[in-house]
This record gives sequence, structure tokens and C-alpha cells, in this order.
Amino acid sequence: MKFIHLADTHLDSPFLGLSFLPSNQFNQIKKATENSFTKIVDYAIDNQVDLVLLAGDNFDSIHPSPHSQLFFKEQLDRLIDNKIQVVMILGNHDYMKIQDLILPQSPYFKLLGQNQEIEKVSLQTKTGFKYDVVGFSYQQNHIHEDMALKFPTKSSNYTIGLMHAGQAANKNQDNYAPFKLSELQNLNYDYFALGHIHLRQTLSQNPLIAYSGNIQGRHINESGEKGFLLGQVDENTKATSINFVPTSDIIWQRAELKLNAPLSRTQLIEKVVQILAQNNHQTTLFGLTINGAQYLSDEDREFLLDSDAWLEISKQLDFDSSLVKIYLTDKVDISLSNNDQDYFNQAKQEVLSHDYLLQLAKSLAKKSEYAQKIIDDPSFFKEVEKMATVKLGHDLRDIEDETD
Repeated sequence: MKFIHLADTHLDSPFLGLSFLPSNQFNQIKKATENSFTKIVDYAIDNQVDLVLLAGDNFDSIHPSPHSQLFFKEQLDRLIDNKIQVVMILGNHDYMKIQDLILPQSPYFKLLGQNQEIEKVSLQTKTGFKYDVVGFSYQQNHIHEDMALKFPTKSSNYTIGLMHAGQAANKNQDNYAPFKLSELQNLNYDYFALGHIHLRQTLSQNPLIAYSGNIQGRHINESGEKGFLLGQVDENTKATSINFVPTSDIIWQRAELKLNAPLSRTQLIEKVVQILAQNNHQTTLFGLTINGAQYLSDEDREFLLDSDAWLEISKQLDFDSSLVKIYLTDKVDISLSNNDQDYFNQAKQEVLSHDYLLQLAKSLAKKSEYAQKIIDDPSFFKEVEKMATVKLGHDLRDIEDETD
């Protein structure tokens, strides 16, 4: 038996922060998720896979565009036409009512747990190998209950658990059906296919419990190759192995440039291009961290943080790759008296605290849904803190130079 485990497709993902790119390039990026999903369906058909598991967040919201709904239905129909079984659940992003979904009507398609209740479906492959799939679908944005406790005891059939959830030990995931790994291990299912966490990872080898990650990275925090997990089952022993298969058209990647001395503008651009080119082997969206921003002039910093500069630098990269973000880090090393240093540390702690920054951002969030999504991203506040520290370091150095 062969099965595909994929999750977090997020059709209609907006790819925030890339609107400065040329329209043809931005439109190509927006198609990347659909292209990745199509590749997965192609792979399933070409390799005569028995089962495709969709572990939630198939759409980015509960209001998917007509285009995405029709695309999704078309791809599911391709699987069904090839007699490939599809079992799907809904996640915290696409917790839709079944009447609002365009879904196939076929014995080869099953949406599990429509009422947010644990449901089991018993199926078999063309060779007669029997297996069960157990799971549930979201019907609301948050589930605070530990749903793993409701999963039934394993039957004699090969058993797959399908769940969109986060581990209870991670406080940021306690709104999403929080579970303890030991609970899933104690169920002793042959395989547990998880969605919700976009980082591909295997939580347990025996029994096998894994997140497939998402199929297309959407921002710099989702860097590296994305795709699906291919499971292969020995029908005699029920032993299972999983392997990652990359399918994403575009990858996100971080790069780093360390400055040890001031450079001319021309030298600086050459260094940036050189660093990016060393890591450019396919279509890539780069986030570049420049360490040693204290060696940059105010004019250089302003230049590097301008998207027009990123576009010019990107013209020198292969594979239609682009520099889409620059981060500046600065080592603040200012000589202050003990009293002044205490006041400085206290002010920094108060002004750059998460709660204070969140309070300042609330008014901005009310004006724009886009702003709200940015503020909801934990990396946003880290970037604000770094930029504020860089600016503060430069201002304090100017004062220090004047008083020396």
C-alpha cells in the first residue's frame, strides 16, 4: 500500500509583503501553491498511490475564492477518476459547512468528522488490504479540547489517525485541539498523519507520528523545500516507511552577510549579490540578514531597506529569484555611566516590551486586515525590536561622538 500525506495547502494564500514585485512575478508566486498541489496529484496518479490524506487547512480561509474551490474540486476529481481514495479533514482555517464546499460525490472521497466529532471510515486497497482512517474536522476556529482522548482503540486493520492539531506543551498551540504526544503513542495506530504545524517533522518513529509540513512556503519563516510525505506499507507485516517528496515551485531561504568594516555602496551591493548567488539553485525568495549594521551610514541603511533596491539587486540573480527582505542587526556598544546605563536598560525594556508594542499596534490593526495579519506574526515584533535597536545605536553613537 502506498499513501500520500499532505497538509496545510492554504489555497488563496495572499503571500503578504510581496506586492512590490512586478505583477507578472507576483502572479507567478501566487500560483505556486496550486502548482505544488497539481504536482502532488500528478505524482499520485503516475505512481498509482492507493490513498491521499489531506490533513486540514486546504483553504486559507472560510471564504475561498470560486477559482480556488473549482481548482480544488478539479484536482480531487482527477484522483477519483483514477480510483485513488481521498480522505480529508478541515482545519482551523477552512472550518466550513459541507453545504458551502464544492466536493466530489464518490465512494473514493470521504470528508471525516463533519460535526467536529471523531469518525472512522473502513476502506481497502485494490489488492484487498483493509485499513481504517480516523479523524475529525473543525467547525470553529479554535478547539481548546484535547480531541486525541476521543480517538477509538485500534482495530485489527491497519489504522491511520488524521488530525489537525498542536502539541499541548506548546502554549501557542493550545487553541488548536492540544494533544500530548504520549496520548497518540498510546493509541498505537500504525501511522498518525498530522497537520497545522508547517514545519515537516517526525514526532515518533514507533509508532510513526508525523507532520508533513505545508506544500508551499508562504513567507521567510517557512523556508526550505516543501511538499508531501510518501508512506509505503508492507501489507504482510504492516511495517511503514515515510519519505519526503519536494513539490514546491518556489522556496524561501535565509542568507547572512557579516560586515566587519565600512564599505562603499558599490562594494556593499557586490557583497549582497555574491552571498545570494552562492545560495541560489532554484527559484528562491531571499531574506537577507546583515550583521554589523553599525558600519552602515544612515543613507546606506535607508537604501537597503527600500524595495526598489531589492528589485535592482534581484536582476543579478538566476532562476527568477528575488531579494524580498533585508534585516539589519547592530551591536550597540555605547559607553555610559552606571546610572545612565541603568536608565537606558530600563527604558529599552519598557519601550521594546511585547505588550507595549502590541498596544501601539492596535490602532493600526483596526485600519487594515493586512496590518492585523502582520501584527499576528510573532516575527514582526522581533523585527521591530531589531530595527529600533539599530536606530538607537546610531543615535547614541552620534551623541557620544559629539561629547567626546
